Amino acid sequence: MSTTEGYMTADGRQIGGVVMEMKNITLKFGGVTAIEDISFDIHEGEIRAIIGPNGAGKSSMLNVISGFYVPQQGEVFFRGTKRAQLKPFEVARQGIARTFQNIALFEGMSVLDNVMTGRLTHMKAGIISQSLWRGSAEREEMANREICERVIDFLEIQSIRKTPVSRLPYGLKKRVELARALASEPKLLLLDEPMAGMNVEEKEDMSRFILDVNDEFGTTIALIEHDMGVVMDLSDRVVVMDYGKKIGDGTPNEVRNNQAVIDAYLGVSHD
Repeated sequence: MSTTEGYMTADGRQIGGVVMEMKNITLKFGGVTAIEDISFDIHEGEIRAIIGPNGAGKSSMLNVISGFYVPQQGEVFFRGTKRAQLKPFEVARQGIARTFQNIALFEGMSVLDNVMTGRLTHMKAGIISQSLWRGSAEREEMANREICERVIDFLEIQSIRKTPVSRLPYGLKKRVELARALASEPKLLLLDEPMAGMNVEEKEDMSRFILDVNDEFGTTIALIEHDMGVVMDLSDRVVVMDYGKKIGDGTPNEVRNNQAVIDAYLGVSHD
């Protein structure tokens, strides 16, 4: 059971306290309610899944978490502080990074250059120093490049580091997008359907990398995913949405046996 201070997982991992809390979130687009009075939290070090049928409001919720959408009602707390409306670069500087349901890479650039864009918020050198590539600008770029190279090694894409992204198959593009997000050294990583469109082997690879990111870097992860096998295997806790409302919240086993979730989403009936 989750508490404000933290909790122990079924496999004996200690999860930290609340890093982000959504309180009574309501989001509307004109007359359409995408999210209705939803509350849940994300704990430091956990993998938190958000699931539900198409149109349930999952991506809208991820956009609220990332600061892209501002709810009409409710409050978002990050590390105990109520979050005001922020610009995307301000969210990134708070240590929040994300990948997208539809791949958003620079197709004409190499893998390394795409990953380097994840370091933009860490670059402090002035425009003159950058244009001359002298002194602090040179040292800064070399340090940022070293971090990106480590991420590339971690995700096992060394062989394509100089390849234009446009030449890559879909599964590798997804991995490059994850690399770019990791290059920013996020404290909270948001993944919007990271397995979408992948074959079985690609899903196994991506699942392994997500677990490794969480384990080796200690990165807190919130993800949206439709593959229930992936969700149940990866997640520490799951929140379930349906028509913009929360209908379940708990461990994978608790959610799997929640009748409301079964009726609305999992499609398995009880006798």
